[in-house]
Amino acid sequence: MTLEAWLWILAVLLVVFLLFLMVFNLLAFDELRSDHKNPVDVSASINPWVLPEYIAHGVLTLLFLIMGKWATLAINVVLLAYHIHRYLNRPKISQPGIYDPTEMFNRSVMKQCMMESTVKLGFYMLTFFFYLYSMMYTLISAD
Repeated sequence: MTLEAWLWILAVLLVVFLLFLMVFNLLAFDELRSDHKNPVDVSASINPWVLPEYIAHGVLTLLFLIMGKWATLAINVVLLAYHIHRYLNRPKISQPGIYDPTEMFNRSVMKQCMMESTVKLGFYMLTFFFYLYSMMYTLISAD
């Protein structure tokens, strides 16, 4: 198997992880919206997963840079830049993460967080199918 095939296999696995995180975020925000959980519990359950999401996406982007996949890199750099901007401008909270429980009481902030997670879910879903196609194409053409 070639190095390029391993890149696409790793990309598919990382995007599956990121998809699960986005579904988890959306479920947590839905529980908050329907008043099944309070904002403190939602923030406490989502915040520990923010840095792993950002790191996984950063590693994926770095691998595309190293392997010279310029089109895929260009697509991912946009979201990586947004992640960096979002983390640098996060609320002042004591733990790592971007969700402040006191701001989650505001319905517009909660809707913005749900929209962000929905858009990222769509992005990861599209890239999942692209990476899966690229992986299969690379594995088939290598024979």
